Amino acid sequence: MDLRQLAALVAVAEEGSFSAAADALHTVQSNVSNHVARLERELGAQLVDRQAGALTEEGEAVVARARRIADELEAVVADVAALRHEVTGNVSIGVIGSTARWIVPRLLTLLAARHPKVQLVVYDGTSVTLEPQLAAGRLALAVVHLPVLGSDLIGRHLFDEDLVLVVAKDDPLASRGTLSLEDLDGIPLLLPAIGTAYRDAVQHAANAAGITLLPRAELDGVRLIASLTFDGYGPAILPATAVPAFLQADWRRVPVRGIPRRQVGVALRRRGMPSAPVRAVLSLLDEIAAADVGDMAGLHPPGSP
Repeated sequence: MDLRQLAALVAVAEEGSFSAAADALHTVQSNVSNHVARLERELGAQLVDRQAGALTEEGEAVVARARRIADELEAVVADVAALRHEVTGNVSIGVIGSTARWIVPRLLTLLAARHPKVQLVVYDGTSVTLEPQLAAGRLALAVVHLPVLGSDLIGRHLFDEDLVLVVAKDDPLASRGTLSLEDLDGIPLLLPAIGTAYRDAVQHAANAAGITLLPRAELDGVRLIASLTFDGYGPAILPATAVPAFLQADWRRVPVRGIPRRQVGVALRRRGMPSAPVRAVLSLLDEIAAADVGDMAGLHPPGSP
């Protein structure tokens, strides 16, 4: 097999058809078809279901590996450039929405000053949506809620963050200095979706306190929960940084005893060595986390009391 065959299959997977893949690769459809057919003959398996217009299970496996091969080739070029003291290349990074709001601007500023030839491509999502993209090779790294799921990923702790009850300033709970979990028993809340690490942490705390959380709605994504809270659809347990500065006059963050802090970290693929641009971004993320845990309310160093 050769790289053109793998590139053709990846293009079919990403574009959805042979003709669209040909357009993306600036070639003709027959070339794409021939490359995929040769790859199928060499592997002895059908990789694309022509009738359904979708990859087969074998095709999905090959595409996942092909993306990693492409990443490694790009890393070769980037690492050689870095040895000449010039960090250059593209870095695709996923960031959970609530953290992206404040960490991405800082990252862009530092990159422009330190590594102006590194091009950042940022994807906003939830841990549930970002981790599969990272495992499949579509992302180089992701800032997610720890722990990461799946044996092919590893997580590196960046910071801990308080989880607080966010309510309007005129809500009776807003005047309370600190709440207990028992104070939330029976109050309709906007809650994270069942099965997410965020919901598991909150649910475990509620179970330990012997209370039942009453969901007004269950939603996948902290940013979505925050948006609905700020639009008046109900209070929510949110990370401390989920309330932007321009809204803090109208909303209150009330600490709740018994709810553990959430852990936020960087997820990477277990196999493979990060390229020089990826290592540069990782270093800047560490620097941002170390600086902001002292400046932003609700952020703490990993494992701090």
